[in-house]
Amino acid sequence: MKLKKLLLTGLILASAAVGLQAQKIAVLSDIHITPGNASEPKLREAVREINAGDYDLVIMAGDLGNEGSDAELTNVKSILDSIQHPLFVLPGNHESTWSQSATKTIFDLWGNDRFVTEADSLIIIGISSGPFMKMGDGHIKTEDLSWLRDTLRKRLTPGKRVLSVNHYPLKDDLDNLPQYMDALNEFPVIAHINGHYHRWIPYTAGDQAGTLPGFMLRALNMGKDNYGYSIVEVSPEWIHIYNKELGKPREAKFAIPARTDYKKPVFEKTEWKSPEGYDVRKVWTDTASVFTRLALDADNVYFGNSLGYVKAVDKNGAGQRWEVPTGASVFSRPVVLKNGKIAFPAATGIYVVDKNGKKNRVLPSREGPYVADGLITPRGWVQGGYKRLEMRDASSGKLKWTYDSIFNYCQASPAYDGNDLVFGAWDTNLRCLDMRNGKLRWAWNNGKKNNMLGPGDVVPVITPERVYTVAPDRYMTAIDRATGRTLWRDNSHRYREAMGRSEDGTRVYSKTMDGELVAVDATVPEFKELWTVDMGLGYEHAPCIVLEKDGVVYAGSRHGVVTAVDPATQKVMWSLPLGSSEVNGIDVDPTTGDIYVSLIEGTIFRIKKN
Repeated sequence: MKLKKLLLTGLILASAAVGLQAQKIAVLSDIHITPGNASEPKLREAVREINAGDYDLVIMAGDLGNEGSDAELTNVKSILDSIQHPLFVLPGNHESTWSQSATKTIFDLWGNDRFVTEADSLIIIGISSGPFMKMGDGHIKTEDLSWLRDTLRKRLTPGKRVLSVNHYPLKDDLDNLPQYMDALNEFPVIAHINGHYHRWIPYTAGDQAGTLPGFMLRALNMGKDNYGYSIVEVSPEWIHIYNKELGKPREAKFAIPARTDYKKPVFEKTEWKSPEGYDVRKVWTDTASVFTRLALDADNVYFGNSLGYVKAVDKNGAGQRWEVPTGASVFSRPVVLKNGKIAFPAATGIYVVDKNGKKNRVLPSREGPYVADGLITPRGWVQGGYKRLEMRDASSGKLKWTYDSIFNYCQASPAYDGNDLVFGAWDTNLRCLDMRNGKLRWAWNNGKKNNMLGPGDVVPVITPERVYTVAPDRYMTAIDRATGRTLWRDNSHRYREAMGRSEDGTRVYSKTMDGELVAVDATVPEFKELWTVDMGLGYEHAPCIVLEKDGVVYAGSRHGVVTAVDPATQKVMWSLPLGSSEVNGIDVDPTTGDIYVSLIEGTIFRIKKN
């Protein structure tokens, strides 16, 4: 009986393979082209070689440039446009994390940040994988998971198979890996290919019980004058991966039998319940990803999503009240203006919406997108933008002054005290402006020339005498508030971009890259560590503010965990795994004092202390 079953299985597989042809795909990845750099002529050479080959299609698997600038992307497009085979382009983390256009230019140049195509019996499907406009793990957008399922259900017919592509591997680099693999494993996906690591590595996706093979492919530049691309050939029985160094014959790297076992991996599911003394409940689950912090008034929660909609959701769970399209992903926290209207800074301008959801007007963006978190102050509404910081009237939105001597975009919310307004930007500088007129008082930087090591996405802390900041250079710094002079720098912990202050102003907090909460004495001029609590988060890099409210310190993680620490006992009170993706921020309802958080996967939670 067993022999008959084996013979029957073989006949079924053989019949399914009838008519299947081998597909040949050229894959470029991690080309990192800055106009005029050494890799640019090598890319042109690679394009000439690819044009001379007999490929079914060409995939560009992410990291086209280095800082996501429009100049980089338009230059790369001018080169890739000469490819004579069907071309499909995906962004990488260098396009989505540091993007001059807040990821919009990818859509403007290539029409989308995902693709699907077919070569004979093979369906090739690719999705963008983030992270999006801030430090974080890779992330498959919520709407892309839905699109992947819908697309494959429509296209898949008997005998067809699927090849999956994105920039990231199917590993813990993706915060929502279980959800992505659940989607992929509904279909006969024979393999996943990706770039990102600039190395040749075969792996089993997710390191789980499944059998989905993955392949990390080469970068354009592998060092030691080794430039080239990858070739993927899929036959009915085998998957062959080749290294194609420029000017040399192709070299076989990997060969595996085409997958026929589609056993689903099993991921552990985390359950949580409200800790004693608290009521924690989900207020909303969106159909798209959410990258913004939240604004709140007496009735609603306001936010924007990755599909470009700005929304109002009832705080008490009655559902969505309204939505307004903006045309591109939204990254800025909305601002509730003094006249009750809500301002949504977006890619193409600031959308001002009445509380009933009627679009009132759009304040145009003079140059580049808004990705910063705005702030209402006694002097007005402060809003960071691309290469500028603005002071606007808190009711009308009328511009009062603009400081435009910034060389990249503002991202985090500024901090203020008295007439001092302190903010960072992705040009390595932390600045202090006079809030009355926007004049520069001082500028400070940590001496690093790399923009990515500056205080670009941190909310600084201001005390009567000092300003405190942290940055990806892994230092905490105290700066003289009057002069901008460095007082001390400490790297006894691996600080990054998450900090806050105690309600009484006597302590500065920072969440470290090792998942610690560090408290520093803010009453003395020298560095004095008061205590450190291990929050049990492990490696950590989410640029989520640290907030103390009613004697409890809250911190959010890259994997959706909100942790509460008692500063009196220096102990973790509780940790809630609310999801799998990064906590965008921790915001306080001005009418109730309740805590609200949003997660990138599109969920919003209220944390109410009983």
